[in-house]
Amino acid sequence: MTDQHSTLRAQRRSETQRMIQAHAVRLFTERGYDATAVTDVAEAAGVSPMTVYRHFPTKEDLVLFDQNGRIVGERIAASSTAQPLVRRIGNALIESATTLTGGAHGDSPTADERFLLARLRLMISTPALRAKHLDNQYVLQRAIVDGLGDEADDPDTLFHTQAAASACLAAMHTAVMRWAEDNGRTNLPALITQAFTATFGASVFGDGAAVDGEHS
Repeated sequence: MTDQHSTLRAQRRSETQRMIQAHAVRLFTERGYDATAVTDVAEAAGVSPMTVYRHFPTKEDLVLFDQNGRIVGERIAASSTAQPLVRRIGNALIESATTLTGGAHGDSPTADERFLLARLRLMISTPALRAKHLDNQYVLQRAIVDGLGDEADDPDTLFHTQAAASACLAAMHTAVMRWAEDNGRTNLPALITQAFTATFGASVFGDGAAVDGEHS
């Protein structure tokens, strides 16, 4: 019973976070990030400012927060150690992008893709968010290392892992920026796969390296 209550609490917390963030991103897009206060977000979401801060400690978190690190870490932990390290990391990032964009891709962006696009545009256009976004990249690199667990214990292996993660994240960033420029008309997981192939070669990210269903 305790586990069930914990699951329900976590689910309610996640739903509240998504609701508050959706209102925040909408208001920031409509009014401007600097012109919108946290109290405005709380009013739109029908909660108290204290509730907003409980879920999002800073105003920047209202835009930057996502589940990407958790998803990537879980995917890497579940991946086969027989694969090259950059492919394990890359595939985890591709799978996370598939989750964040809602999986399917048609002629126009899905609701999940539109939400991600709105967040990306805010990150690109708002100086405070651009600076904070770099911190998020470090957090994602840390999630990758943590996902490997004991595999990255010794200093030399840790250095190799951090270098591989940084290279993957740089390639992914290029793909994400191209996707934002294209207004979400292209398939983000497929773009990321192309970026990885260009960076690491078809021998690592060739046919079969991408996650099933990720094609234009």
